[in-house]
Amino acid sequence: MARHDSRIWPECTKMIGLLCLVSSILLQHGASGQRVKVDQEVTSYPGQTVNLRCAFADPTGVQLSMVTWMYVPEPTQDPVNIAVFLPGNEPSYPNSPVKGRVSFVPSPPKVDSPSIQITDVRMTDEGKYACEFATYPGGNVRGTTQLVMLAKPENSASPVTVVAGAKPITVASCKSANGQPAAEISWVTTANGNYTTKQQPGTDNTLTVISEYIMVPMPNDNGKEITCVVSHRTLVKPESFKMNLAVQFAPQVTIEGYDNNWYIGRTNVALTCKANANPPPTTIQWKSTTGEFPPAVQVSENVLKVQNVDESVNTTFFCEVNNQIGTTKEQFGILVREPPKNPSNAGVVAGAVIGSLLALLLVAALIAVLVTRRRRQQQGYRANGGSDMKTRIFGGGKKASKNGTNGGAGNGGGNNNGPIYVYSESSPIQALGEKNNHQLITMGGHPEVVSTTPTAQDILLSNELDDAEKRKFDELDEAENYDHYNPGGPIHLPRSIRDQEMIGEYDDDMESQRDGSVISRTAVYV
Repeated sequence: MARHDSRIWPECTKMIGLLCLVSSILLQHGASGQRVKVDQEVTSYPGQTVNLRCAFADPTGVQLSMVTWMYVPEPTQDPVNIAVFLPGNEPSYPNSPVKGRVSFVPSPPKVDSPSIQITDVRMTDEGKYACEFATYPGGNVRGTTQLVMLAKPENSASPVTVVAGAKPITVASCKSANGQPAAEISWVTTANGNYTTKQQPGTDNTLTVISEYIMVPMPNDNGKEITCVVSHRTLVKPESFKMNLAVQFAPQVTIEGYDNNWYIGRTNVALTCKANANPPPTTIQWKSTTGEFPPAVQVSENVLKVQNVDESVNTTFFCEVNNQIGTTKEQFGILVREPPKNPSNAGVVAGAVIGSLLALLLVAALIAVLVTRRRRQQQGYRANGGSDMKTRIFGGGKKASKNGTNGGAGNGGGNNNGPIYVYSESSPIQALGEKNNHQLITMGGHPEVVSTTPTAQDILLSNELDDAEKRKFDELDEAENYDHYNPGGPIHLPRSIRDQEMIGEYDDDMESQRDGSVISRTAVYV
């Protein structure tokens, strides 16, 4: 047989006894909890009637001898009988806080369902109520109901008027009075602070909750929005109280209106004294360092007007603002400048100069375009060997080159700047050239042309032929030959002209000039 340590055995015995006791208690409560049916919690408001239900679930095989309702106000206090029923007897209602307001329903009750009701409930009626059955052979079994009394609190909030400073103080207060259970309070704001919350007893077993928002108030905190939020069991949703902080401070003064361009002779300028204060300013005064205002200065409330700026305005002005918290003074120095030098004439002159330059550039560009166009056209006609205009150069047996050079070798190169004769139906001979630079001289009965170098005007005039004349020249035979022009010799006309029966049929188109020269009316000079 195994031996056991005598020191361990007593401890084991104690443990087994404790486990047995605990098991007995659990079984007893489990049986009662299953057989006695009650509401776990019942809520009510003051002045209402509350029903506390109780029933024995299965009385089969059990003898119910008596039913007792007990009130347990605090866990540390003894239960108080408030209602007793013994089958075969009238219900009994011993002395208790609910005497006269408690009764069985129905009355007399059934022994297996002895529910009660309490009328005109009070906040002090809150607590635990136990329904206990005396049974045989099982003994006493009970069920407990918690009666919760609700009281809707009266909520309020308000800002606290404070003066801006450097110490934390209460700037807003929120209160939830006479509520049951205690309310919960929170804050919503952009201000930089925190809050405290405390509870205190209210009337008729209620609780009052007070919360305060604390911060260091500054002038810029004035008017900031702050919200107190109260949450309570009796409220469908939290109740919010919006308000604005009220921070008082001395005036904050600024002077506006000076643009750093007050010059002598400038008119209708002004300085405006603006003040931010709580409470609002009571007085606003303008002052000058000289004691008296210059003649051109006029003061109207917070505005200092200057009708005409002169040297006397070159001073310092003060604006003094008062309210209930204090006085603030702000100064501003004016610098009077010399008047601008003809600002309007300078603009006009600058505009005129710029406009003239633009006009000159436009005219120059137009002339350049026209000259370039004429030169290109003239070079085009000469590139065709003079066939477009049916021009011929006298002094050579061949057609002239682009620069007017005679291609005949027998004349030593010919006349580079000789006149260009153009055929026309109205005249047998037409000379192209400038009147002042070409002279038609008759030598021995033969015309001789003395010419100079053609100018740009010659080139331009040579292109004044209209399209009809150009088409006439194009119809001529480009293979037509011209005889060489020899100085002192006769002028040989083209074959088309020699074929005419009478050369006198062509009108004389020669015209004398003031300088003694003779030119053709229909000739075009280049």
